[in-house]
Amino acid sequence: MLFDDMPAPRLFGLPPGVDFPAALIAGLRTRMACRPPEDWARVTVYVNTSRMQRRLRSLFDAGGAQILPRIRLVTDLALDPVAADLPLPVPALQRRLELTRLIAQLLDAAPDLAPRSALYDLAESLAGLMDEMQGEGVSPDVIAALDVTDQSGHWQRTLEFLKIISAYFDASAPPDREARQRMVIERLAAHWQDHPPQDPIIIAGSTGSRGATQMLMRAVARLPQGAIVLPGFDFDMPPAAWDAIGDAMAAEDHPQFRFRKIADGLGMAPADIQRWANDNPPDAARNRLISLSLRPAPVTDQWRHEGKDLGDLLTATQHMTLLEAPSPRLEAETIALRLRAALDEGRTAALITPDRMLTRQVAAALDRWSVLPDDSAGQPLPLSPPGRLLRQVARLFGQKLDAESLLALLKHPLAHADAERGQHLLNSHALELFIRGEGMPFPDATALLEWAGHKSAPAHRRAWVEWIISFTSGLASVGAQPLTNHLDLLLDRAANITRGPALWEEAAGRKALAVITDLQLHAPHAGTIPPRDFTAILDGVLRGAEVRNPDAGHPQILVWGTLEARVQGADLVILAGLNEGVWPGTSSADPWLNRALRARAGLLLPERRIGLAAHDYQQAAAAPEVWISRAVRSADAETVAARWVNRLTNLLDGLPAQSGPAALADMRARGAAWLAAANDLSIPKAPTPAAQRPSPRPPISARPQKLSVTAIETLLRDPYAIYARTILRLNALGPLNQSADARLRGTVIHSVFEGFINTGTAPDAPDAAAVLDTIAAQVIDDTCPWPITARQWLAQIRRTAPYFLTTEVERQNIGTPTLMESRGEVPLGVHEFTLSGKADRIDLNDAGEALIYDYKTGDPPSVKAQEFFDKQLLIEAAMVSRGAFEKIGACNVVNATFIGLGSNPKQVPAPLEKLPPPVIWHQLQQLIDAWMQYDRGYTARIAPFAVKHASDYDHLSRFGEWGDSDTPQPEDLA
Repeated sequence: MLFDDMPAPRLFGLPPGVDFPAALIAGLRTRMACRPPEDWARVTVYVNTSRMQRRLRSLFDAGGAQILPRIRLVTDLALDPVAADLPLPVPALQRRLELTRLIAQLLDAAPDLAPRSALYDLAESLAGLMDEMQGEGVSPDVIAALDVTDQSGHWQRTLEFLKIISAYFDASAPPDREARQRMVIERLAAHWQDHPPQDPIIIAGSTGSRGATQMLMRAVARLPQGAIVLPGFDFDMPPAAWDAIGDAMAAEDHPQFRFRKIADGLGMAPADIQRWANDNPPDAARNRLISLSLRPAPVTDQWRHEGKDLGDLLTATQHMTLLEAPSPRLEAETIALRLRAALDEGRTAALITPDRMLTRQVAAALDRWSVLPDDSAGQPLPLSPPGRLLRQVARLFGQKLDAESLLALLKHPLAHADAERGQHLLNSHALELFIRGEGMPFPDATALLEWAGHKSAPAHRRAWVEWIISFTSGLASVGAQPLTNHLDLLLDRAANITRGPALWEEAAGRKALAVITDLQLHAPHAGTIPPRDFTAILDGVLRGAEVRNPDAGHPQILVWGTLEARVQGADLVILAGLNEGVWPGTSSADPWLNRALRARAGLLLPERRIGLAAHDYQQAAAAPEVWISRAVRSADAETVAARWVNRLTNLLDGLPAQSGPAALADMRARGAAWLAAANDLSIPKAPTPAAQRPSPRPPISARPQKLSVTAIETLLRDPYAIYARTILRLNALGPLNQSADARLRGTVIHSVFEGFINTGTAPDAPDAAAVLDTIAAQVIDDTCPWPITARQWLAQIRRTAPYFLTTEVERQNIGTPTLMESRGEVPLGVHEFTLSGKADRIDLNDAGEALIYDYKTGDPPSVKAQEFFDKQLLIEAAMVSRGAFEKIGACNVVNATFIGLGSNPKQVPAPLEKLPPPVIWHQLQQLIDAWMQYDRGYTARIAPFAVKHASDYDHLSRFGEWGDSDTPQPEDLA
């Protein structure tokens, strides 16, 4: 039939740059030209990817009516009926869940083998090792028999894990897909030796990177009507270069290494490999240049001898551009600009890169022109709305609900996705403002119902809160249970949150439903697992799926991964992210076997992936027009150009007789011109001048008529904050992710020592320390819901207690505690201004004189600092002397002291002798009088406590565009 004039084995190839699927069909048509139409049905074509299968079918569909050949996937051989007596393969997910259960048992018995958080990752990695061992025909006994001298104990840990999978290699065990694939291929090869099929069988597009596939390819190539068609075969390699890639340890990373291995297995030389079709690559001269640049390192001396045969390199590189951008951002913007220009040229353009961050940046840059690229990779399912919702709910299992997690759920686009979503968002906003303003670190049912029951709350809010309680209650108490129960609970709560079918709608929802349904099917194999293991399994399963909308992107602007690029072509191809560690990527760390052990065991080497990436590069670089793009610097360091880029530039630089340096300069010049255009495009045409240091001057009538004692210090240090808070009425919101901060700690300390004083217990009483400790434990338990922090604070109070009790004896000997946490206010006497404040503690002596105390959880301000800025006690003394506190009336103040109760407890007195109350009162009148003058502006950051001091209003004043040394710019607001 097809190959009557050719002896077996038969090995064909198509050069890089040729549209492989189209050329494959063209070669078939040529060979079938004289055959009757029904003979097409006798042809079987095996391809390696479903993308190739779809492309072949679409090309046949576009070519007119005919009988089609059978187009099958090599991987479908695992289900071939020739092995009907073999058990069906175990689903991959089922096997991973079984491994998860077995690894969990091993870690329970030996926790030091690996961290528990790596449970699913270990199962995934171990399953990958199993697939590789089964595909390459390597049993666990072969690995266990390796002679390894291990001083660290790593090998023994590896053997412990290998014992887990050894049972799966028994002949009686149900096979995995890879194991059954190899069994089927071995059976086919044996059957074909005695009963070779007479119909044509072709394997097309496979590089033979796996052992089982190579076995199949060798068997097919020897059939009477069998043939192999290799993609991207380098016909320009001379015999000497072919000979140099025979050693796997030295040449596994070469793009043609796998083809050499296939040819060796068939006893063929490179001259025996023929062209499948007469299709020529777009630029044969460029193919020769790329081929020479990729020679193995030991024979790069061939550059000198063969370089002169390349001819004028200006011709070979006339459709090549080298872009060396200073940053990933500019690389993305330049690529986007070139892709946009391709639309105007009426050409198809493809971006090929394994760097998903770069593709997202390019897509964002294209949005400038409302162009959405057709991204073949789509969106990872965990990042889609259904994926994120499922992960967020799962993370609540076994965890105390905090405010951040709750609001993240409430703001999810699928939450309350019904007709009442608008009101739901209003309620969510109101709850967030309350949490930020009043605090609710752990929104349990009691706290939420109390908020909903406030007298100012609308009537409908309670029903909304009850809905929240319905999907959050009981999650914190979820413990170890079967995976099926975890999934049922997850789906029940997720459906409650969405309040409808929105979770499973659209492409992402349908994909999520399929993944979860599959997980439910195999869930019994995981056994009983704790919530954290369930979260790890869910994340791992969702990571394995992607969502793509094939109708969303522009048909002329394409984004491909390296795998998609093998079966498609474009007029302009941009190879981006060509830096070491990106393309080629770094070899993933193998937790089981190092490179030498893999070679000895007969497994694949890490360089295999680099070799496959090199082959993708060689094929893509043969496009009609090609860009080679990289960023010279990443976010934090200089980058290293991909080895293939280095080789190409070094080769060009070393061939001056063939105009190599000039060709390289032209390539860079073309890239630089596009880079300059993109840079100009990204710079605003009319840049906004930097903000000046603000000093607003509002009308006198708008200025505050009342300030607290603590606000006086703010007025001295950062008047702009007073302007923003009291005049603009902009109050800073608290953090959403609430924590045990210094403010709460101060509240706790004050409550503890105030509570002790209120008991009336004498500080020198035998049980004083016990009473103080009891009060401290109760206060901390009531106000600090963070267990670790609560223990730390209680320990600190216990360390400070002896000092407090000792000094408290002295304090109570000279005065009696009279006021605790009392508020007071008094008119200042100028501009109808009122001064208010809250005193921590005021004692009275026998003469009716006042002694003022203020507790500090950190270091108290020094005497010098109190003289100029920290005048809190001095001002309180002036207020007491003026009768600000109604209960005690106007009193003479004989002492005012800060009581430091931090890690270094001490007492620091206020300088009353130097700044007595009358002086302070006069200074206050002068200060307020000055601020009531119209020409006095509220300057930002006049005297911050430290350069690194952050104000709540720095963003409003645009601090950073101006500095602390800049001259304030008054602004009249009248």
